[in-house]
Amino acid sequence: MATIIVLFNLKEGIEPEDYEAWARSTDLPVVRGLKSVDGFDVFRSAGLFGSGKPAPYEYVEIIAVNDTERFSRDVAEEKMVAVAMQFRAFADNPQFLLTEKLV
Repeated sequence: MATIIVLFNLKEGIEPEDYEAWARSTDLPVVRGLKSVDGFDVFRSAGLFGSGKPAPYEYVEIIAVNDTERFSRDVAEEKMVAVAMQFRAFADNPQFLLTEKLV
């Protein structure tokens, strides 16, 4: 199993309330509905722990993928392409990290 971690800030002019409403109504249910996904959560950064400083990224997405080949096919489907385009309208240069659990 792989985990995709997405780190991003919102584009200038995008209100957090607008992105978060879209994430709840569209992104979360659609991605969670993919057969290749075991879990999908979105987190708002609260700061760097113990420092009082802001985090370098405003949002973090964690996608638990049970089959990376199937996930690649799933995200190429028309519905996911539309969701990805909407996400790109909110997110400024998102970073997609493909990770594997050590233990």
